[in-house]
Amino acid sequence: MSRIALLPLAQRAIAAALYDGAIAIDATVGNGHDTLFLAQQVGERGQVFGFDIQPVALEQARTRLAQAGLLSRVSLINRPHEQMFAAIPGQYHGAVRAVMFNLGYLPGGDKTIVTRTAGTLRALQSALALLATGGARISVIAYTGHAQGREEAQAVRGWVEALRRDHYRVDITVPPAKQAPELILIEKSATPQ
Repeated sequence: MSRIALLPLAQRAIAAALYDGAIAIDATVGNGHDTLFLAQQVGERGQVFGFDIQPVALEQARTRLAQAGLLSRVSLINRPHEQMFAAIPGQYHGAVRAVMFNLGYLPGGDKTIVTRTAGTLRALQSALALLATGGARISVIAYTGHAQGREEAQAVRGWVEALRRDHYRVDITVPPAKQAPELILIEKSATPQ
């Protein structure tokens, strides 16, 4: 199963958590495809925060959003995703409806600039702290086609599997093909079960 095949699954899960006026985060902006998707989902009253460490990625996303007429719904932030908790204004803590992660490197960019396991795990912990209760979701697409990606995917799976099941629902899609991307979905429960 390719990234393209997993992306609609991730988008359906995330869209179900969003509405006009919702707050969402793209933890790994890249070329801005997920950022654009989130901006479309949160409506005119919503807000998207997008993180990337590469200025070129943020520029590409800015252009994509401007062409779609949605730039006003998005704040692009040139900081690592593990700093999202500090970067998101306090009034949104506990109010974020969705966070999307697309791990690895910028498509068409420098393949030596990749997401790193330790930073990704810190970012996921921050994302959980920012989520609203009652159906808010996180999606992670992890790429296993390179050694760093395999290590990162394995660590994320381990971290997710340790989450309390009375607070979070977790779905992990690991395709049978070797080195295929994986999809991890986390949903925050309304109340502990």
